[in-house]
Amino acid sequence: MQNGQLKLRQTEKPDLELLFQFQLDKEANYLAAFTSKDPTDKEAYFEKFTKILNDPTINNQTILVDGIIAGSIAKFEMQGESEITYWIDRTFWGKGIATTALKKFLAIEDARPIFGRVAFDNSGSQKVLEKCGFVKIGTNKGFANARQTEIEEFIYKLT
Repeated sequence: MQNGQLKLRQTEKPDLELLFQFQLDKEANYLAAFTSKDPTDKEAYFEKFTKILNDPTINNQTILVDGIIAGSIAKFEMQGESEITYWIDRTFWGKGIATTALKKFLAIEDARPIFGRVAFDNSGSQKVLEKCGFVKIGTNKGFANARQTEIEEFIYKLT
């Protein structure tokens, strides 16, 4: 990230309105691939993320650039393993924000090993994980709601 100041802070319920808008972006949904069944269902989004905000096992942070919400990043548990997820508003893509946010997040989140999963063709997200020390350890297949088909995903690990 070249200019601007990036900060992370605990996600708050008022953040959800803007974060919901970010995930409506069709190109972002396609790249993320493994998204909710209906990203336009605002009620389901708010219900899900209100529960997430109250779950002590999830570290959910809002990414701020110069005080403006640029996305979110979180650690959650899935089948006993720590996983990372992040979503950057497309207006902030290509500026190093995801990499900077992930580096800052990993400095405050000490769960290790931690895994990242990314669609096989999401090269931007693959680069972010690699720049932050994640190593590709395998692949899997799963149903990608955003594409309505099964696709390959790459599995990354940081120890």
